[in-house]
Amino acid sequence: MPAKRKETTAHVHSPAIEDYLEQIHNLIEGKGYARVVDIAQNLSISQASVTNMIQKLDAEGYLVYERYRGVVLTEEGRKIGQEIARRHEVLTRLLSTFGLDAETVHHDVEGMEHHISRQTLDVLTLLMEELEGNPDLLKKLKRKMTRP
Repeated sequence: MPAKRKETTAHVHSPAIEDYLEQIHNLIEGKGYARVVDIAQNLSISQASVTNMIQKLDAEGYLVYERYRGVVLTEEGRKIGQEIARRHEVLTRLLSTFGLDAETVHHDVEGMEHHISRQTLDVLTLLMEELEGNPDLLKKLKRKMTRP
């Protein structure tokens, strides 16, 4: 009988909502603030689309938006943004460790980060840390990847 799945990341949010919260979190972490223009640029979408989603996220309690001033995450929005950013970072590091090209890593991570449980992320984090701390094992695995 399979083990019951324990606590997971909420995943009740659409990938689009998660992408917005991740971008806003990253902007605030990097620049100290997040503006509609920066979010639009990072997500490669129009400012009008960003404004619409920001207003929705404000109404749902994930952030506070003041027109012409920018965006501040609520505690709930910050938690979700931080968790998505963590998933993104772990998956990127793990796949990059094996020498996959940046475009493949980016494409795959964008798909995976929205569908991975906290438990699985913890397992992948442990594996990544072990591989980073054990260059001989990493070399062995990379050799196996290149065999026909």
